[in-house]
Amino acid sequence: MKIHFGFFPVGIIDLIDILSVAVIVYFVYVRIKDTRAVQLIIGLFLLVIASFIAEWANLRALASLMNFFQSVWLISIVVIFAPELRRLLIQLGTMRNVGIFARHTGPSAIDEVVTASRVLSEKNFGALMVMTRDTQLGVVVDSGTLINAQVSYQLLVSIFMPGSPLHDLAVIIRNDNLVAANCLLPLTQSTTIDRSLGSRHRAALGITEETDALAIVVSEETRAISLAVDGKLLFNLSPSQLRSNLISLLS
Repeated sequence: MKIHFGFFPVGIIDLIDILSVAVIVYFVYVRIKDTRAVQLIIGLFLLVIASFIAEWANLRALASLMNFFQSVWLISIVVIFAPELRRLLIQLGTMRNVGIFARHTGPSAIDEVVTASRVLSEKNFGALMVMTRDTQLGVVVDSGTLINAQVSYQLLVSIFMPGSPLHDLAVIIRNDNLVAANCLLPLTQSTTIDRSLGSRHRAALGITEETDALAIVVSEETRAISLAVDGKLLFNLSPSQLRSNLISLLS
């Protein structure tokens, strides 16, 4: 079946094709709208406009320069957008239905994390705890110190006590186990976050931008408990609010 728009017949396959491209463009835009990639895309768009102008106005020197850039655009895009492309591929590979057979974190581990967050906040100790979902964070785990112990609030509080050799970076919690501590996380690439946020909050946003993990941050300065998910921060959560969020996201 064809629908005629002027001289151009449009069929069902054409509509599906257009809709597919629109969905992909929207998905890419949502993932990069708050990153440095937006500025890079604007720059590439300006180069395309300059190329058309050079051809139209017969500006030979400018056209030659634009042709040179066109020959290396594909490689340049791959190199320039490497972090964003990696993030997109990771997010495509960690859709929730991919981990349909994954074992999820139980309520006991959630309670231990919530209790630890409350105690750490009361003691004015900073902390960064990452809870995995489908993505197992193998590279991140390898950057830290392996522990492989049953998660408990006592263990978490002892790790984040000032002076502890493991308190500086993040702990990784997988299912009901505290897998590793002192793990290095990627910092967020977002250009729109509050500049007052410290390195823990930036790392929490970074790991949740690149994976489907959750990150709990206890601020050393304000004692506030925050939860990062999908590159967004939920600020100033009470222990009960943190628990309800974790249960809905992990159970």
